[in-house]
Order: sequence, then structure tokens, then C-alpha cells
Amino acid sequence: MRRMTALLLMLLELPAYAYANDATPAAPDPGLEQRVMRLTTELRCLVCQNQSLADSHADLAIDLKNQVRSQMQAGKSDAEIREYMVARYGDFILYRPPLKPTTALLWAGPFLLLAGGGLALGFYLRRRREHLTEGELTPEQRVHAEALLRARREGGTR
Repeated sequence: MRRMTALLLMLLELPAYAYANDATPAAPDPGLEQRVMRLTTELRCLVCQNQSLADSHADLAIDLKNQVRSQMQAGKSDAEIREYMVARYGDFILYRPPLKPTTALLWAGPFLLLAGGGLALGFYLRRRREHLTEGELTPEQRVHAEALLRARREGGTR
């Protein structure tokens, strides 16, 4: 019975091994690996979109990191590799895209939203103030308010 249980557990674990990935080997040169990490932190993962290539474990991100590594080993500069990536994947791959007509809204968007929110708040407060008008109290309301205040004062001095 124990052998059957052990065999069954081993069979159930086999699919997990099928999905396991090999660890990507680091470059033999630590300086090159540090340069790869520095550049890939500036590039966006196209699958995850909220992570850099350095942080992502997606298959495409691993392929792009290996591509960056091989281009660096071929002697290309960081600027040349960045240009290659932008030419291939567009400005979206950069975490800090350059300011140009196609990305102007991306750079100005937060400020426009903040200004629009400020204007909307100003209009709302002005409209609210117009609806909240202080009027004079009628003599009955004044007597009633004074009675309430007097009762409060007398109740509070105990």
C-alpha cells in the first residue's frame, strides 16, 4: 500500500517538472551582467507592462534580456541597443519615452487631469455656495434658536 501511494505521488509530481524552466545563466563577466541589469531596468516588459525587463520573468522578457546581453557582447553601446529596441517595439518599451508629438499627451496628461479636476472642483464649490444662501431668521425662528442655546448653556453648567 505504501509503495502504491509513493508511486501515485511521484506520478502526480511529474507535470510540475514539465513546466519547470532552466535558470538563465549569468554572463561570465560580472561587469557585463551589471550593465545588462542597468539597461533592462530602463526597458518595459511588453507582456507585463508594469514591470521592467529586469524584473519580469515572462518568456518574452527573458528573450529580450538575452538579446540585450548578446548585443552588448557584440560591442554595441547602450544607446544603440535602446535605438534598436525602440525601432523594433516603439516608444512604449521605454519607461521614460522622449517628448515628441506622439508622446506629448503622455507627458502633459497628468497636469491636464489635475487642472481639469481643479476647475471642476471650483465650479462645484461656486455652484454649491450659490445654493447655500444665508437668510434672515424670522422672529419665531430667532426665539426658538435662543431658547435652544439657553437650554444648552443651562444644561452644560451643571
